[in-house]
Amino acid sequence: MKIALIGYGKMGHMIEQIALERGHEIVCTIDVNNQEDFESPAFASADVAIEFTNPKVAYDNYLKAFKHNVKVVSGSTGWMADHQADVEALTKDGKQTLFWASNFSIGVAIFSAVNRYLAKIMNGFPQYSVEMEETHHVHKLDAPSGTAITLAEEIIDNLDRKDKWVKGFQHNADGTEEGSNDVAADELAIASIRRDEVPGIHSITYDSEADKITITHDAHSRKGFALGAVLAAEYTANHTGLLTISDMFKF
Repeated sequence: MKIALIGYGKMGHMIEQIALERGHEIVCTIDVNNQEDFESPAFASADVAIEFTNPKVAYDNYLKAFKHNVKVVSGSTGWMADHQADVEALTKDGKQTLFWASNFSIGVAIFSAVNRYLAKIMNGFPQYSVEMEETHHVHKLDAPSGTAITLAEEIIDNLDRKDKWVKGFQHNADGTEEGSNDVAADELAIASIRRDEVPGIHSITYDSEADKITITHDAHSRKGFALGAVLAAEYTANHTGLLTISDMFKF
């Protein structure tokens, strides 16, 4: 496939490496210093663009790609509150294609399936309280992480005693702390920790007077995310519309 990269930081470089190893061609690389290349013939020639940027510019990047009918794979989080309805309209009936996921890791996809199954079981055991903690590197701008929000929504869908997630304890990149996991009974607290260069750790804990059950996904590097993004790009070759991990992996 011909792939364009939107965002050329650490993740963009790793995606490039894996894409080349898998026999693809990188036809265009766009970062903050060459935004005009969205209008280049090279970008327009791409089969798919892989986009890892930030919440403030992600949606505009989708529009710039769709203008040239370039499919998009995106791991940017934090844009859905303002633009979910717009994206759903743009991708309706396969007019444009966006494969979006809060996390492209194969391991996280498996972890997510375990999370849903465990929540279904725990629905019958109200003596267990549940909370979540996510830890990421100090450069991550959003909190909670998009992956944590996705996991929390899966729990809420399967656990009758929880109606919404809320921010819990926060350890910020500058070392300051705020918030608490002491929340209302129908709320699911998500604690967010920002430290060092942690690629991503997500833990879900069910606690009772008798015992505690914890499931954890701990990423060793960004490589799993990058591989998943390239697999998603390959998936778009034969699929259109608004796509996500559950379309690609039928767990």
